[in-house]
Amino acid sequence: MPELAEAEFFRKRWHLAGRGQRVSAALTHDRAKVFRGTDPAALRRTLNGARLAGSEARAKQMLFRFGRDAWLGVHLGMSGELRAEARDYSPKKHDHLVLAMERASLVFTDPRMFGRVQFHRGVAAPAWWTNIAPAILSDAFTLEIVTAFLRRRARAPIKAVLLMQERFPGIGNWMADEILWRAALHPKRLAGSLKPAEVRTLWRECRKVCRLALKTIAGRGDYLPPDLNAHIPRSWLFRHRWENGGLCPKTKQPLVREEVGGRTTCWSPARQKWERGPLARSGKKRARRPRS
Repeated sequence: MPELAEAEFFRKRWHLAGRGQRVSAALTHDRAKVFRGTDPAALRRTLNGARLAGSEARAKQMLFRFGRDAWLGVHLGMSGELRAEARDYSPKKHDHLVLAMERASLVFTDPRMFGRVQFHRGVAAPAWWTNIAPAILSDAFTLEIVTAFLRRRARAPIKAVLLMQERFPGIGNWMADEILWRAALHPKRLAGSLKPAEVRTLWRECRKVCRLALKTIAGRGDYLPPDLNAHIPRSWLFRHRWENGGLCPKTKQPLVREEVGGRTTCWSPARQKWERGPLARSGKKRARRPRS
């Protein structure tokens, strides 16, 4: 599923191809699940003749602002993609939204339809956009806020906590693994077991990985290579996490893959050590033996 940097990349792709242009025709597959909760007819009526004024990416979502106070939101889901095609492009089976413009066609395609298109008309931004949690690279993402959130999720594995979008917006599976590997934290560690110094390291690495991902992936502009490995430094866990027999870039010891928090997770046992106590093993307090 696209994460923070991939969402920013696809935003740029549409923005660079369509900025300032007028929509000559908005085409939709009205029965597609990507329009759940949205009225495609209202979207078409409003966007026909409107200009693309600006765009923004937050977390895993994108927002495109058009004239006529129109707000178009896109979430790619598992298999969605935004493309820029020729002005006379003919929609294919999985192209659920096509905005034909003066010099290009903006296409949202999603074969599995886990993505979503949202639409709003009004002077103010819609709630589905403004309610997204503060960005990890913003001043609002403070060490104190992260510390308090980990306390409230004390009995959850730290890998699962990093995937909670209400505090770590835009962090997905590979970014969470990268953060924990850089912070030398085992993904099964309970969030409440982290010491203050470890929480600070986690907070710092969240911000660092977001900056690096945006620079390395989103910064490429108009081309997303089919194999991102070719453009990610070998010093990252990312380059080795799916390799059979993959080795940790730092320790050169074998990596491990296992499901944690409902997601396939990769880590380096030699670097990310875990001293399991009773709470970590069972998630419950050990019962006291009655005195004789």
